[in-house]
Amino acid sequence: MADRSGATGGAIYGLGMIGAWFYFWQQADGFWEYVWAVVQGIFWPAFMVYQGFQALGG
Repeated sequence: MADRSGATGGAIYGLGMIGAWFYFWQQADGFWEYVWAVVQGIFWPAFMVYQGFQALGG
């Protein structure tokens, strides 16, 4: 029997990426901001962790 525990994580990450794209796309105002929104959507966990550590560290 195959181990399918990774499939759930991929689905959650994919849904998070789509949600992040919607959020960042709505915040964008120009061409390069839309390009940046796509990048942010892909790397949203890294941005979230960075912002969290920044808030904790002051």
